[in-house]
Amino acid sequence: MDVTFLGAAREVTGSCHLLRVGRSAVALDFGLFQGRRAEMHERNVAIPFAPDELTAVILSHAHIDHSGRLPLLARYGFDRPVYATPATRDLCAIMLADSAHIQEKDAEFLARRGKPCASPLYNQRDVARLMGRMATVPYHVPFDVAPGIRATFVDAGHILGSASVILDCVEDGVSRRLLFSGDVGRWGLPIIRDPEPPLGADVVIMESTYGDRDHPSVSELPDELGKIVRDTAAKGGRVLIPAFAVGRTQELLYDLHRLTRAGAIPPIPIVLDSPLAIAATTVFATNPDAFDRGEELVTAVDDLFDFARLEFARDATASKALNERHGPMVIIAASGMAESGRILHHLAHGAPDPRNTILIVGFQAEHTLGRRIVERRPTLKIYGEEVALRARVEILNGYSAHADRRELRRWIDAVRGSPDRKLQVHLVHGEPRAQDAFAATLRDGGYLVSTPERGTRVSF
Repeated sequence: MDVTFLGAAREVTGSCHLLRVGRSAVALDFGLFQGRRAEMHERNVAIPFAPDELTAVILSHAHIDHSGRLPLLARYGFDRPVYATPATRDLCAIMLADSAHIQEKDAEFLARRGKPCASPLYNQRDVARLMGRMATVPYHVPFDVAPGIRATFVDAGHILGSASVILDCVEDGVSRRLLFSGDVGRWGLPIIRDPEPPLGADVVIMESTYGDRDHPSVSELPDELGKIVRDTAAKGGRVLIPAFAVGRTQELLYDLHRLTRAGAIPPIPIVLDSPLAIAATTVFATNPDAFDRGEELVTAVDDLFDFARLEFARDATASKALNERHGPMVIIAASGMAESGRILHHLAHGAPDPRNTILIVGFQAEHTLGRRIVERRPTLKIYGEEVALRARVEILNGYSAHADRRELRRWIDAVRGSPDRKLQVHLVHGEPRAQDAFAATLRDGGYLVSTPERGTRVSF
């Protein structure tokens, strides 16, 4: 039995790990690498195994850095099962179609401007083929993936449908339990339930995105969000929020709903400007069985995502018209790392205006536009043009759907159970600084820890 780490190894994006047990080969995730356009295209287009050697794929959740290359497998003839939770399948149906659309439109835009551009990785037909291969399994129901491999999904508490994956493996009469964390969520976030750490693993592949820092308390976030909205509105400015369409957007809408009900923010327009986020919000609304019933608003209202002043910009005309409107407003638009989508034209128009606020609410990978905003670069390159950054930049990392250092430690300690167990942990999905800090913390706690590079193969 062995695992080869093929993505999200000493980096955050491109999640993919290849599990081999006997003659069976199973991919855990197959996500997009994100960062510098040309470099990432070269990495994304290169499939690190022959698609026909895969017995199956197991998908932890729908975020594009975990699911975004799956249609590429379909393009090259992959016709085996892709296992996911029901909500993950529902989200992938819209997110992968959106990914194909963005790639096609980006290529058209760059070609019109005479700039070099790569062909899209896949198209809508490839997405349709892939969706035809997706098989759904609820939480806590064991299923046979391949000879020698049985899997079980448990709630990772990251986004709707997100899962940690228990893999019970048998080879030559030897049994081992491998646990793939997926992305571990936070305790106490609105809407979805808390993470569910499973017991009894022998080996853990674990994310480490925020392994070197702690988030602010979840309970403080609505007040901080309300203050940013009030301060920006008082100046007549706009709050521009690049937000992941799935998870982050819905959490923001939840808190903006609460603030609106409480009269804690002025009655200004709150615009969700992302067809994908609008569709994802509909998926959330149709999966209330996944909500945390301990949350006040979940039980107080019939629809979490329907409240005064909330508008949906469903088409490009409505989106562009926002730039002609006057007065303060909040605009939430994809993508979360500001690499594509409608947030770009809002930033192109709004970044030079010091009355505005750009609010960052999630992790920004290296070499992304979002990271350059976080670093407060004096100019930003948007659509190939230099744009001055004069808007105020605020960061609310508490909205991250990723567990922080304390929560990661809480999760893995629960998995280990006894502090005397020498649990083997391979850290993935983290930049080196965060990963190395968390590795040191775990080693001090008696864990056996590695931080594998891309291409590393380990036996267990």
